[in-house]
Amino acid sequence: MMLSLYDGISGRREWLRVGGLSAVGLSLPALLGSRCTAGGVTGASGAVSAFGGELGASFGRAKSVIFLWLQGGPPQHETFDPKPEAPLEIRGPFRPISTNVSGVQFSELLPRTSRYADRLAVVRSMSTKDDNHDVSGYWLLTGYPYLTGSARQIKPTDWPYFGSIIKMLKPSERLPALTSVWLPDVMRLNDNVTPAGQTAGFLGPQWEPERFVGDPALPAYEIEGLTAREGLDRLRMDRRRDLLQQFESQLGRLESTGRVGAWDRLNQQAFDLITSGAARAAFDLSQEPDSVRDRYGRYTWGQSVLLARRLIEAGVRLVHVNWARDPGDNAVDNPLWDTHALNADRLQDNLCPQFDPTFAALMDDLTERGLLDETLVVVMGEFGRTPKINANGGRDHWGHVFSCVMAGAGIRGGQVIGASDRNGAYPATTPVTGGDFTATLFHLLGIDSTGVFHDREGRPHPLTKGEPIAGMLGECEAVSLQVAE
Repeated sequence: MMLSLYDGISGRREWLRVGGLSAVGLSLPALLGSRCTAGGVTGASGAVSAFGGELGASFGRAKSVIFLWLQGGPPQHETFDPKPEAPLEIRGPFRPISTNVSGVQFSELLPRTSRYADRLAVVRSMSTKDDNHDVSGYWLLTGYPYLTGSARQIKPTDWPYFGSIIKMLKPSERLPALTSVWLPDVMRLNDNVTPAGQTAGFLGPQWEPERFVGDPALPAYEIEGLTAREGLDRLRMDRRRDLLQQFESQLGRLESTGRVGAWDRLNQQAFDLITSGAARAAFDLSQEPDSVRDRYGRYTWGQSVLLARRLIEAGVRLVHVNWARDPGDNAVDNPLWDTHALNADRLQDNLCPQFDPTFAALMDDLTERGLLDETLVVVMGEFGRTPKINANGGRDHWGHVFSCVMAGAGIRGGQVIGASDRNGAYPATTPVTGGDFTATLFHLLGIDSTGVFHDREGRPHPLTKGEPIAGMLGECEAVSLQVAE
């Protein structure tokens, strides 16, 4: 099922009753020659990097991105930034282990991931300074801080999700309708709240990521709409394409306020069009050997990440894999990575045993298939966790400092960029912001991060106000691991 979160809707609703135009591998901007674009752009495909030297050499190295979003906020202490010298109530019960990079340690909960440290760049000084899921996540997913108040409600005036910018400026060459894909569920907080930062915002719904909601670990998993309805022959499909072309001739004369409505109507009329066998094949996990599916893990997260690999192999530019809630999970204490209670138990018994083998399988798979050099892999959540363990054995929200990991295209592995203080509470080096992250993402995809894009009214907007993270690109030296006492 494909969902839309546009038009300020808080919560879930079906975009169309069974899927949508995007769910069949077809998008109106692609069919209609991008008549519904958001205006002219600067810094699009083919742009020249505004940076020279090492930064310039890494420009455009990534053909695709797999974005692993650990929703809820993973603790830095029990993952990529252990603090063995801190008191027990801060360091927690787990030991650090050596990675395959001298002097770099991860938590013992990530034994498989530690074997890939030579291919990873770990940022230990990410910071939003905000402890709210919605506001902190918004900054990382858009590159811009939320202006005021709560970001728990989606609004048409929101800044666009970076996947929407990528869809507009760097469409897939092979599957433009599936440039930016989101699996296996939308981002939702407790009480089914869908926060801002995950939509195209003021760009309009034509630049929404394609959200495919469903559990790929289920035996009967399929994407509705990717197979033709019984009796829908090629002649009828061609007639429907002709109908779209007729609408296209009228679309340019519509006022800007009417474009979205016209686009939506065209989507409904084009719903049954089937144009991409590659899209159908990519979603068919039964084509994978059992041994591969087992290595990724036969749970929602594992099969979603495997599906992400299949999609980028088919030509999708960006696949966002959201850590999905367990069925019926609305608990305040422990939904997703939001471990307010029993942090150690949840990490040891549920979270890390899923993340660690799946991430290792992905890294192996991309390497063996020759895809890692052209695929950027990102691991992050919306923030970290408090340095001090609370009375319930949990860690609470903490946006002051946390970790992010990148690997693959254009990334210099074996790097640790920045550092937190001795307790993992605040940055001990210059903080890395959401704008810096999105600038790095755009840069590696070959989108000039210093450029601008234009909205539907023709107004220019800077892509981001951050700068690419130089320490993880090319042959630049990383920030020292040593932190002054």
